Amino acid sequence: MDKIVALAKRRGFFYPSSDLYGGLANTWDFGHYGVLLKNNLRDLWWKRFVLQRHDMVGLDASTILSPKVWQASGHVTGFNDALVDCKNCHNRTRADHLIENKLKGKKAEGLPVEELTKIIKENSLKCPKCGSAELTDVRKFNLLFETHIGIVEEEKSTAYLRGELAQGIFINFKNILNSMRVLIPFGIASQGKAFRNEITMGQSVFRTLEFDLMEFEYFIKESEWEKTFKYWQDQMWQFAMDLGFNKNKLRWREHEDFERSFYSKKTVDLEYQFDFGWKEMWGLAYRTDYDLKNHMKQSGKDLNYIDPKTGEKFIPHVIEPTFGLSRLTLAILEDAYCEEKVNDKLRAVLKFKPSISPIKVAIFPLQKDEKLKEKARLIYKLINDVFVCDFDDSGNIGQMYRRQDEISTPFCVTIDYQTLEDETVTVRDRDTMKQDRVNINDLVKFIRNLFKV
Repeated sequence: MDKIVALAKRRGFFYPSSDLYGGLANTWDFGHYGVLLKNNLRDLWWKRFVLQRHDMVGLDASTILSPKVWQASGHVTGFNDALVDCKNCHNRTRADHLIENKLKGKKAEGLPVEELTKIIKENSLKCPKCGSAELTDVRKFNLLFETHIGIVEEEKSTAYLRGELAQGIFINFKNILNSMRVLIPFGIASQGKAFRNEITMGQSVFRTLEFDLMEFEYFIKESEWEKTFKYWQDQMWQFAMDLGFNKNKLRWREHEDFERSFYSKKTVDLEYQFDFGWKEMWGLAYRTDYDLKNHMKQSGKDLNYIDPKTGEKFIPHVIEPTFGLSRLTLAILEDAYCEEKVNDKLRAVLKFKPSISPIKVAIFPLQKDEKLKEKARLIYKLINDVFVCDFDDSGNIGQMYRRQDEISTPFCVTIDYQTLEDETVTVRDRDTMKQDRVNINDLVKFIRNLFKV
């Protein structure tokens, strides 16, 4: 993980946020290649689960919703983490993380605060920062980020940054029914930022205060929930395979009763074996009719669905597949990271599938010769109209290849003096390092065919 985080910063995938001023805990900024990677993952998700389906519509809800939404959903009272403070250095830690980190194999998330306190005391667990055993009892802290609406101080009212995307979907359920002519079963999909005021273990972008989510709520009849749950579980697994994940580093784990969210009847996590252990990458939950029923009760608005064929009136139940985009970015970086010996030298390479690589093709002039640079720029313009390209004219072919290997560029095109004579270039494959001589007129077609392999 240290190597991956170092590569990510060196090559512009992500950086510690506010680094200029000493940083801000649990926040990260995504650089150029990180943005491209995230956008590719997001767009593939949107294409797969929205654009290519007839039963899914999109929504981009406000980041700030009425506080009544979060009160009705139960988040104001039930959306909590159990934290413990060090009396010596005042460091604050999630109690379940402290236990799981010190007592390997022990599952603590979701346990009551009394039981967490008991485990910490019985095992004499110490502060991870200063090593003191003087810890407070475990207490609950709400994860919602508070903000205030209003200009005049006396008239400001409390609001919350959204802790999940789902509530924006639920409060727009009736709007979607009225405007989109959807029929159950159908889904409403959303992508965007979410915020949780939680303590993390410092595992890079795995868990942060601000993060990107991709999720949808799939509305069904209650009798269909088990079949639909299994269907989406299979779809999520297949999406992971299509992204190129090593299936031996993935597993499903069902939540025990004590750790399930308050709104869920069944939850499973698709876990990835990170360097720091098996952790949730995506989640799948059966939220029943909890949310719509509560919003209907608290708002006084009718959120029933009326079957146009039978006239049956009911509150739909919901299956929720959730994909953490920030977390997915870290998982796919770790899964794709390889080290290989080439001519007795170590080569670090990210072997992303070409479809998600930030850069598809890199263009190099072999030498710092103006004629080669001019030709290379013409070829760059030709290719960049079709594929996302990078241009490098530093002149050291070995260093240029290594840089592109580390950002996962699948194909490199080198322009040399032979190019000026016969209009051919060298195309180098990232994974095999095989090189082919290709005519410039055939270059786009040649690379397009490589993407299909």
